[in-house]
Amino acid sequence: MRARGTRRRTVVLVAGLLLMSARTDAEDRQIRPFIGATFGGGTTFVDLDHVVGKANRAIGASAVFLGEVVGMEVDIADAPGFFESDGKHLVRGSRVTTLSGNVVVAAPHKLTEYSLRPYVVGGAGLMRVSTTTTFSVFDVSKVIPVLDVGVGIVGFMTNRVGVYWEVRRFQSVGGNTGSVGLSWGDEQLSFWRATMGVAIRY
Repeated sequence: MRARGTRRRTVVLVAGLLLMSARTDAEDRQIRPFIGATFGGGTTFVDLDHVVGKANRAIGASAVFLGEVVGMEVDIADAPGFFESDGKHLVRGSRVTTLSGNVVVAAPHKLTEYSLRPYVVGGAGLMRVSTTTTFSVFDVSKVIPVLDVGVGIVGFMTNRVGVYWEVRRFQSVGGNTGSVGLSWGDEQLSFWRATMGVAIRY
């Protein structure tokens, strides 16, 4: 089981690297730093503070290469404190970090050049889950494959600078059966992420 899980992770990682290194004739190249929040989460990992379904801050950035309709994206985000609660002290530190390579399908550029441009995005990558607990009994440090899909809208105020809003769903896939006490069944984590950020053309 573990060997099969390792193969899946390797395939996903290689696919992501190929996507990041792929050449593109994109008309529109953008860097998009963002802030936002995760919410609506669910997990089989032990959630000592019962907070996975609640809102938690997230920060990150993406690189987008858009053609007339279809493009590519590399997205990285970090959600510190994902498994922590202000009122409890069972978890001393935690974070969830995602790295994904995605395909973007946007409204035709010629039709939306001077207005908001909606798009859908989806792909795959890796998710790192880590927690440090008070008594070090339920500590977790795992890297698992993840799928993501979302929708967004971007609009430019000048030729170079714009703003965008997005909602995206992350769902882990193919997790191994966890160690006793660390997860209930297969290692799984899913959540929504809502973000807003700046789009910078270069």
